[in-house]
Amino acid sequence: MGVDAISALQTIRDGFDFTELLQLLQSVIPALICITLHELSHGLTAFALGDDTAKRMGRLTLNPIKHLDPMGLLMIVIFHFGWAKPVPVNMYRFRHPKRDMALTALAGPVSNVLIALLFMLLYGALYIPLAGSKAGSFVLQTLQLTAWLSLGLAVFNLIPLPPLDGSKVLFSVLSDEGYGALMRYERYGSILLLILVATGVLSKPLSQAVQTAFSAFIPISQWACDTVYLLFYK
Repeated sequence: MGVDAISALQTIRDGFDFTELLQLLQSVIPALICITLHELSHGLTAFALGDDTAKRMGRLTLNPIKHLDPMGLLMIVIFHFGWAKPVPVNMYRFRHPKRDMALTALAGPVSNVLIALLFMLLYGALYIPLAGSKAGSFVLQTLQLTAWLSLGLAVFNLIPLPPLDGSKVLFSVLSDEGYGALMRYERYGSILLLILVATGVLSKPLSQAVQTAFSAFIPISQWACDTVYLLFYK
């Protein structure tokens, strides 16, 4: 490679803003973690309750590509609320279709709460050793953002509006006829959700709900930080 080519590459490198790339990664990577484990939890719960549809369609996997809905991912990155490609579930393979469908639906939000718990524990446990460096601060911010996004995904999916998980929990108390009728309109729910989020109707109440939930997890991080300090630094 000639001197001119090397100089040109160095000029491009010096002019490239790595901050924007890091910020993008800091949003996308946590979103992929939250989405993947959310959908995997749905599939595993359905499988445990007797429905192997997700397994046969290759959705019992940690490969995030299998679970991505491009628009849902974009919504998570931009608004911190969104969705993934729903895991296919055949409720008529369950012994108790409506009850087991509700349990399968709840598995996603519950997994996100547990993810938030884990990442807030990690944030607290790693705060002292990592807070003093730029790389460490990046890791800490990513851990914290993952917890926030996971709680956002949990709260958002508990809204009782198709196709979100909350609707399947709510509809489980309806008659079979009413349940079937509402499920036929499930495909229109995504359009309505886009409108509600894009217009800001849901943004403020959802943000407040996530902030309240996140605040409840802060003492967990503090406990982990205090424990690490007592064990290794005192």
